[in-house]
Amino acid sequence: MNNTLFILILIAVYLIGAIPTGVVLARLMGKEDVRQKGSGNIGASNVYRVAGKLAGVLTLLGDTLKGFLPLLAFKTWLEPTPTQLGIASAVAILGHCYPVYLKFKGGKGVATALGIFLVLSPKAVFFALIIFILTVAITRYISLGSVLAALSAPLLILLLNHPQSIVLATLFIAALVIWRHHSNIRRLLDGTETRFKA
Repeated sequence: MNNTLFILILIAVYLIGAIPTGVVLARLMGKEDVRQKGSGNIGASNVYRVAGKLAGVLTLLGDTLKGFLPLLAFKTWLEPTPTQLGIASAVAILGHCYPVYLKFKGGKGVATALGIFLVLSPKAVFFALIIFILTVAITRYISLGSVLAALSAPLLILLLNHPQSIVLATLFIAALVIWRHHSNIRRLLDGTETRFKA
């Protein structure tokens, strides 16, 4: 794969990752701008609170697919090296967290990271999802479940003997997801974080 093609692929991966699924769906469904309500986040949990269950579920699905589908196509059709796949994975999460369409003010990256990890290591996703589900079921804190799942992903991928470049990409994605949750972590420590109500 030549450098020009790889750069074009990275641009496409970024632009797809940057699609603000929650904002678009809320508008299409005649709901309020999710950036002006609740936590102001464009992710599935805030869309769920502001625009309703259907919008929230569709946002979760859309944000996951925009990480999953471009990378799956890249991996399947062009057979990239682990380093190229790792770089593309990092670019995909950057698209979601810093979307050009919203002046680089995006989401926290959990669902998009899920889609990316499904391409990189489905087995790691299985165990990380168990951690997420158990944490949310016990505490009702989606943010805590997201942070713990993100923390576990690089370790799981390392234990599953993936190439070093994939481990490094996973570390970057996990660190970004945790960083994007810094305000949630502060509220968790203060005891003021909002619990999720099913």
